[in-house]
Amino acid sequence: MWQLTAFLALASVSFAADDGWAKVKALASGTELRVVKTGTRSPILAKLDEATEESLVIATKTEQLSIPKDKIEKIEYRPKQTASRVVRETTTGNTPTNKEATRPGPTPTPGPSRSSSSNVTIGGKLGFEVIWTRPPRN
Repeated sequence: MWQLTAFLALASVSFAADDGWAKVKALASGTELRVVKTGTRSPILAKLDEATEESLVIATKTEQLSIPKDKIEKIEYRPKQTASRVVRETTTGNTPTNKEATRPGPTPTPGPSRSSSSNVTIGGKLGFEVIWTRPPRN
């Protein structure tokens, strides 16, 4: 009985690992990735070319790499931005006429005035999200 339980536990762990890799394979080509290879400190920033059952093919700024799945510790991706990163803001204000200021006198005062200001803000990119990590080794 314990053998059946152990087999089912092992099968569920391997299925969960494959399910995570299926998410990687479902990413669109050109998706920004941050890949951490086994035994390295700094991640590789690249764009996804394709993911197969055995490897991940990526394109960096200078080269195209194929990294075997067993040499990858973690993969993070940058989700597609759905809203515009540009935010426009315009404010307009009116200053009413001061009736006493319109009397003839030595110093004329201006009539009604209008002010307007515009502001454009460009937001940053979304952060990376973890999509796959290597299952723990037993």
